[in-house]
Order: sequence, then C-alpha cells, then structure tokens
Amino acid sequence: MKEKDIINDYLSTLNSSLSSYANMIAQTNNEELRQTLQLMRDQDESRQYRIYNIAKDKGYYKPAQEATQTEISTLKSELTMNK
Repeated sequence: MKEKDIINDYLSTLNSSLSSYANMIAQTNNEELRQTLQLMRDQDESRQYRIYNIAKDKGYYKPAQEATQTEISTLKSELTMNK
C-alpha cells in the first residue's frame, strides 16, 4: 500500500470517528462518560488536523476552493435567520 493511500485511509477513519463521537456525546447521559468521549474527540480532532496538513503538504489532498466573503456573509445571514 502506498503512503498516499495509508494517509487518506487514516484521514477517512478519523473523520468517521469524529462523527461517531458527536452522536455518542449527544446521547450520553452519564457525565463522566460524556467527558471521556469529549476528551477522545478532542484528541482525534487534533490528530485529524495534523494528518490533514501532512496530506495537504504532500499533495495527497486538495482542499476545496475557499469561499468568498460574499458566500460567507450569505451563509451567516441564512443561519442567523433560521434561529
């Protein structure tokens, strides 16, 4: 397996685990378990960002084009109106 494939697989796994943590945290009533899951999520978020930067620097991952200020303002406006 090539390095690119390994890094992309790892990124995919981390992204999936972050979604799982969000679901588990939202449904957890036990405060100690909730805090543990939040700590694990925070650690995976840090790990995901480090691996993302490695992939980006090596050219294995091409991020989407950055949003324009107009697009950002429009989205903020739409989200604010829905509250």
